[in-house]
Amino acid sequence: MEKISFKKMSGAGNDFIVIDKNINPAFSLDSKLIQKLCDRRNGVGADGVITISNSKAYDFEMEYFNADGSTGSLCGNGARCAIKFADSSRRIKSGRTQFLSNSVQYTGEVLTEDIIKFDFNPPAKLKYNFKVKAGGQLINACYADTGSPHVVIKINDVLKNIHDQKSGYENIDGFPVFNLGREIRNLKEFSPAGTNVNFIKIVDKRIYIRTYERGVEDETLACGTGSTAAAIISYVTDKLEAPISLITRGGDELLVDFKVENQKIKNLSLTGPAKIIFSGEVLI
Repeated sequence: MEKISFKKMSGAGNDFIVIDKNINPAFSLDSKLIQKLCDRRNGVGADGVITISNSKAYDFEMEYFNADGSTGSLCGNGARCAIKFADSSRRIKSGRTQFLSNSVQYTGEVLTEDIIKFDFNPPAKLKYNFKVKAGGQLINACYADTGSPHVVIKINDVLKNIHDQKSGYENIDGFPVFNLGREIRNLKEFSPAGTNVNFIKIVDKRIYIRTYERGVEDETLACGTGSTAAAIISYVTDKLEAPISLITRGGDELLVDFKVENQKIKNLSLTGPAKIIFSGEVLI
């Protein structure tokens, strides 16, 4: 058996198992092992696994894996946790950092001990006001690819077609995120990879958000790429001005900032809490 050391980290409630390849040089991952580690009953428990390794050209390199073992897409909160980890392991010489995430170059910054800023690349796709069929109705939706694909839906657009307002759905805390999110995540128009699904409610220019994440196949307490997608879309649909504040399911605040020049998003960033919860060892 092999003993692996790790850090359990949280980015606004989005939690990760972070493994330093320098400390665990012989360690290798496969999808079954990732699923076992992320199992909340029989493993450590997490939304995903992050590995950190040294890089000649950058401060560090991270690889991100969803709880089901899949990879290839960006995780915003995971990137912020990786920056926090790299700073605590002295890979970052100053507050600013340049690194690779799944072979794509990004930058970020340590603002305070537990507040980390991550700089996104511009969104790849934006689509507004189209219909998806779910929950027995046609629902108005928007879409943004912020490194991962995201559908964004205002819960009020769902409520327009729900006659029984006693359901509690009008409050985002009582909204059926899991059932409706899972259905939309698997719609054929988003195949073969599927999509993440965000449900939002805007109150006093602040976005309250809940997210069903593909790869986790459940609601998570926060989603960085989803929050960023929701902020960009709300800038267009509801005239919110950056920086935009979002309140996650876990209760933490994420701040999305950007500039718009010639109708293009620039200087896109996500700022919020990232912390090490505990250190541990697991036998493989």
